[in-house]
Amino acid sequence: MAGFNITIAGDSAINLEFAKTISPQTSGMIRVAAQTLTDDPIPGVTELVPTFCSLMVTYDPCVIGYDELCQRVQGKLRNLTAAEAGVKRIVVIPVCYGGEFGPDMPTVMHHAGMSEQEVISLHCGHDYLIDMLGFLPGFAYLGGLDPRLHTPRLSVPRTEIPAGSVGIGGAQTGIYPLASPGGWQIIGRSPVRPYDPERAQPILYRAGEYLRFQPITQKQYDAIEAQIAAGGYECDVIVEEA
Repeated sequence: MAGFNITIAGDSAINLEFAKTISPQTSGMIRVAAQTLTDDPIPGVTELVPTFCSLMVTYDPCVIGYDELCQRVQGKLRNLTAAEAGVKRIVVIPVCYGGEFGPDMPTVMHHAGMSEQEVISLHCGHDYLIDMLGFLPGFAYLGGLDPRLHTPRLSVPRTEIPAGSVGIGGAQTGIYPLASPGGWQIIGRSPVRPYDPERAQPILYRAGEYLRFQPITQKQYDAIEAQIAAGGYECDVIVEEA
């Protein structure tokens, strides 16, 4: 049986708190809860927002009240368990590491005591679970960065980091979907844009899916960028048994 606490989040939202610490199990429980409430919706619920350890449920108080909402949520999720079987959807993100695209690669190399190729191999050797999306449209908070690559953030953040930049910030790694300020150590860049409001699916991935970074050369980067500009490129998607 799933265990969660319900807390108030303003006058039109509640939080379902599943845990206090981040884990794949907690992420799986939140994902299943969100899918359950999506497949069997409660009238008046307007949005479901998964986070690291909780699921926010926003609602229209003119349609459903707080007490009734809590009762119906508890009823629908009473026997909830995290799915242990199923499929694992992996979105492959091509990345050109180092050089002008990775100005902080030397810092990460020094901190890890590794060569550039060792850093790249370690960074690409793991599929990263998307715990949640936030900060910017399409910014994925990823779990599972190898501890050997944990690197402190910049002491002075940059005022602008190019879209597609891949970086490390403490114990996390990720890709910037838009140009924005940021303090992460940038080790590479992808020609792919995780967020594009003109696409049929603006964000390439969802919470609960995985990202896999794939190293490419500068020549491959330029070729993919040209394909994207012409509307002819799509990221590889791998589906595996979970």
